[in-house]
Amino acid sequence: MIKINKRMNIMKKNINIEKMYNIDELITLLKNASKVSFIESIDIAINLGINAKKSDQNIRGTTILPHGIGRSIKVAVFTQGENIEIAKKSGAEYIGMEDLSKKIQKEGVMFDTAIASPDAMKVVTQIGHILGPRGLMPNPKLGTVTTNIAEAIKNAKTGQIYYRNDKNGIVHATIGRINFEKNQIKDNLNTFLESIKKAKPPQSKGIYIKKVVLSSTMGVGLTLDQSSLSL
Repeated sequence: MIKINKRMNIMKKNINIEKMYNIDELITLLKNASKVSFIESIDIAINLGINAKKSDQNIRGTTILPHGIGRSIKVAVFTQGENIEIAKKSGAEYIGMEDLSKKIQKEGVMFDTAIASPDAMKVVTQIGHILGPRGLMPNPKLGTVTTNIAEAIKNAKTGQIYYRNDKNGIVHATIGRINFEKNQIKDNLNTFLESIKKAKPPQSKGIYIKKVVLSSTMGVGLTLDQSSLSL
């Protein structure tokens, strides 16, 4: 903990965390500040002008990042019958019904995305208390409750991410890795922000995207000057 605090203090001395940075400068700073022995993720936090206490202003959605997030995604599929073979051929790591449910209850969550065919939802709801808090509960609006299992797995494996605001009206997500090319990070960022804009609830008034902060896993958060984006 002492080493982490020392590194963070050094970063804060060398970087003005009160400043708004244009996208190119911000990405360069994130890359140059990465001094750890692993490849850090690039995370985004978007402060929205919504009232999170009102259900009609909460947002949730999904989008496919053009360059993925830079790591392999493990998929669990709740299904039966011929869909089992389809899920296997599509690359799902965990497939089943009651047996998969029992495995999760015993061993915990070991995957990044959960997909279910409609006939499996009775089983899935039994472990909703496990999947829900982790944002893993299959949902037809997000395309994770579907009859097209192959397409859902393909989307998950090729960069589809899910998002929703927290109780403070902030959306958190991972949009890439620190070793991505600058243009790849920008493409992913623009795609994600476009999806957030399309999800704007009609009831939201005033400034919708109030603040955008990017950070690496072990780095400080830097505020983005949104006028520097080519949206």
